[in-house]
Amino acid sequence: MKWNWNRKWSWLLYGVAIAAGVYAGYVAWFAGDRMDLGEGFASANGRIEGVQIDVAAKTAGRVTALLVDEGEFVKAGDVLARMDTAVLEAQLREAQAQLRQAKSSVAVAHSQVTQRESEKAAADAVVAQREVERDVAKKRLERTESLAKQNATSLEQLDDDRAGYHGAVAALNAAKAQVAAAEAAILTAKSQVIGAEASGEAQQATIDRIEADIDDSELKAPRDGRVQYRVAQPGEVLNPGGIVLNLLDVGDVYMTFFLPAAEAGRVSIGSEVRLVLDAAPQYVIPAKVSFVADVAQFTPKTVETAEERQNLMFRVKAKIAPEMLQQHIRSVKTGLPGMAYVRLDENAPWPDWLQIRLPDP
Repeated sequence: MKWNWNRKWSWLLYGVAIAAGVYAGYVAWFAGDRMDLGEGFASANGRIEGVQIDVAAKTAGRVTALLVDEGEFVKAGDVLARMDTAVLEAQLREAQAQLRQAKSSVAVAHSQVTQRESEKAAADAVVAQREVERDVAKKRLERTESLAKQNATSLEQLDDDRAGYHGAVAALNAAKAQVAAAEAAILTAKSQVIGAEASGEAQQATIDRIEADIDDSELKAPRDGRVQYRVAQPGEVLNPGGIVLNLLDVGDVYMTFFLPAAEAGRVSIGSEVRLVLDAAPQYVIPAKVSFVADVAQFTPKTVETAEERQNLMFRVKAKIAPEMLQQHIRSVKTGLPGMAYVRLDENAPWPDWLQIRLPDP
């Protein structure tokens, strides 16, 4: 009876071994069939990646509110967080007061220009008057000199007319000096206008800068995406450039993988790629090559033999179409490993198991 029991277990073990062998053979055949792509294709392990964006504070300050949670989808322009603006608002009020003062200074400077121009006009009138007086004095002197030659007038009268003429010339020169002084005063007043206007423009620029900082204190999504991490929390004080949130641009997703030199040399931008993820092997995702590195990533110290050249590996990126990502936006995840299959020969047909299969939107 004991022998029969052992015999029974032996047959059972033989049956399990045969079944395991059949299963292993099937798996090997299936895997071999899937990997036998021919010379028109290349394959490599890769990982899904996406463009990540750090949403950071432009200036130092305290985080007052976070309006989104991790995993939440946001649209470009959505307010994600707010920074404290009390100090900026105080600086804004100060700059606005200084701008009002600068505008008042501009008005005063313009009035001084008007006053100096009036003084110059009066000085010009005095010059004209003094020129007339000089001309009259000159004619009187000429008549007196003519009479003196004929002994028809006294020398005293000649001296008086000569002194009158020279006095008129001196008065004219003094009037012209007043005109020059008035012109210099006008230039000074105009320079004061320029200075006051420049001060006003500087204050306006300060206001614009502070208002821009206040606007930047509302941290907005630069593009559509999904919140990956909340790096900071309300109440934390950040330095300039301190990261508050991390976003994933779900419209710019790709797989990065590496190919040896012989295969990378046959890949061109736009080559078709099919992606199969480990987490969802039932789906085949179409993509296109968007980048091929021009420098090898894994390079031996010396490249002399053909065998060593096979160790050269070049980074390749296969980008998934944004419109397709938009249709499956809720399913987009980064960090997932998988396989990338690249068609090196445009005339090579895709095998049946690499025909496009996508989940329902």
